[in-house]
Amino acid sequence: MATRAARGFGQYSGVARAIERVGERWALLIIRDLLVGARRYSDLKAGLPRIPTNILSDRLKELQEAGVIRRVPTVRGGYELTELGRTLEPVIVALERWGWSTLGQPAEGEIVTADAVALSLHAAFHAESAATAPPTEYVLHVGGISLSAMVVGDALDVMPIGPGALLQPMRRTAPEVPPSDVLELEVEPVGLRDLLAGAPGAVAVKGPPAGVSILVGGSALLARFRRTFRIDPVGPSTRTVQEPGAAASVA
Repeated sequence: MATRAARGFGQYSGVARAIERVGERWALLIIRDLLVGARRYSDLKAGLPRIPTNILSDRLKELQEAGVIRRVPTVRGGYELTELGRTLEPVIVALERWGWSTLGQPAEGEIVTADAVALSLHAAFHAESAATAPPTEYVLHVGGISLSAMVVGDALDVMPIGPGALLQPMRRTAPEVPPSDVLELEVEPVGLRDLLAGAPGAVAVKGPPAGVSILVGGSALLARFRRTFRIDPVGPSTRTVQEPGAAASVA
């Protein structure tokens, strides 16, 4: 069954054309998951449990036709992003940061997936803070999923681990991390939100926030994590509105 043609906005505009290609419901979440790595149809369905199967099939066909994704010949039923699709990464990361500031409490039935948390860590990563720290491995257990985030200099490599983790390519950074530089945390979904919150003074807070338990490591490594991973809150600009004829003023 052919997918329906994209509805045009009647505008010769970059934003309009982009939304025509990737603005349909679920499309950006499919792209988000494929940013983490190639996925089979069943993997995408498991990570997006509320998407109807016919809609998932339609979105995949539409994204293929738009040149955003392609089939993976070596993986039966697999999909991956094209080079064009990968250029959407900064857009997805920016949306993640914006959405994090409006996250609130999880609604009933909302789940946490490994691909979603991996994207959150990439969005929160501050390479300049990580560059001066020793190689460190951060292991997070969040809502039934587990990830290992390896930080070496200004490079971040995140991969799912544990039972049910999808097979991943060999990690790009694999130094011999000293046992003293491993932090393992048990984190509730709301605890992850508070852990990554870039509120003023958050890094200086001693001890983990509510919903976060340290399994391996200590407060010094937790402080390193909070310097390395932080999503700064989105808020109104500090620049005041300039009245006509008035000098610019910065708060």
